[in-house]
Amino acid sequence: MKFLLKILITSVNAFILAYLLPGIAFNDIFTAIVVAVILAILDATIKPLLIILTLPVTIFSLGLFLFFINAFIILIAEHFVSGFKVASFWDALLFSMLLSFFNSFVHRRAFPVKQPDKNS
Repeated sequence: MKFLLKILITSVNAFILAYLLPGIAFNDIFTAIVVAVILAILDATIKPLLIILTLPVTIFSLGLFLFFINAFIILIAEHFVSGFKVASFWDALLFSMLLSFFNSFVHRRAFPVKQPDKNS
């Protein structure tokens, strides 16, 4: 259930960002849901391999290269989903940074971390 809620949150955030960013386009909300599922699959499979392969560059850039990996994952998702369009790599980079920010913001509100009871 938690996974489905995270997919729904990601798809809604992506759909909203598509209205705000001129270089990103979805045909409909169902396409955004499909993109969210594809992004979850790519983040679980391809992204760890890319991180390992680019570890020296990531360390040298103090982790900033991870933004480029996220943009590349967005472009891969665009290739697999026909109703999802990204105009350029830079649009994918901005989209991935904003999507990460909004997802972390909403996930923090939807799934709060329970604090241990200090009285015990």
